[in-house]
Amino acid sequence: MLKHRALNIDFLQTIKGAISLLRDPGQTESVYDIEDGLSKTEATKQAIAYLKAKPGVAAIIEERYLAPAPDLEALLQLPSDSLGYVYAKYITDSGFDPNFYRKVDINDDISYVLFRLRQTHDLWHIVTGCNTDVVDELALKAFEIPQARRTMSVVLLAGGILRVMFNNPEDLDRLLDRIAVMYRMGAKAKPFLAQKWEEDWEKPLSRWREELGVELVDRYIPS
Repeated sequence: MLKHRALNIDFLQTIKGAISLLRDPGQTESVYDIEDGLSKTEATKQAIAYLKAKPGVAAIIEERYLAPAPDLEALLQLPSDSLGYVYAKYITDSGFDPNFYRKVDINDDISYVLFRLRQTHDLWHIVTGCNTDVVDELALKAFEIPQARRTMSVVLLAGGILRVMFNNPEDLDRLLDRIAVMYRMGAKAKPFLAQKWEEDWEKPLSRWREELGVELVDRYIPS
């Protein structure tokens, strides 16, 4: 009975997040409601097994590697082509908070992976060339599916396609095309979750992309 009730609470949290997100795609907290509600599902457990089979990912999960909050002022002193500089400029120009994400108490592999994915979300945007509009946010979710089998990404993609189809059908072709491109990119690229980005801020962004097998398609590079 207790187990059944716990599952119902998770289900209700997920539905609440999904409904809120359909009403307002900018509701970040709703995304976390969905992901936290799905964190104990069999699909999430299988995603962790999938991740741990990827080169370098099992080691970083076992290590529980985390990085301190970035010093944006220090990163802005790095060469302009470095990942650190590009990241800091992206964050400051956009008015973002680098610690925006909902925190997770790390007590197992699932909670660690969720935390690390949230901590590095903006880095994934930068390295993949994804913008922050609705289409590109959904495209990044397509990238995350072959990279991490992230259950939340599947839910958001399904809801996002429906929303665009009904509310902005003129964007549907662009969205589906972008999803296809980013899914293929994610399947080809080396595991992003295995990277200790914060230990090599000085490395040029172009070299990160080259080493990870990320090839940007010109017509999709955000301006």
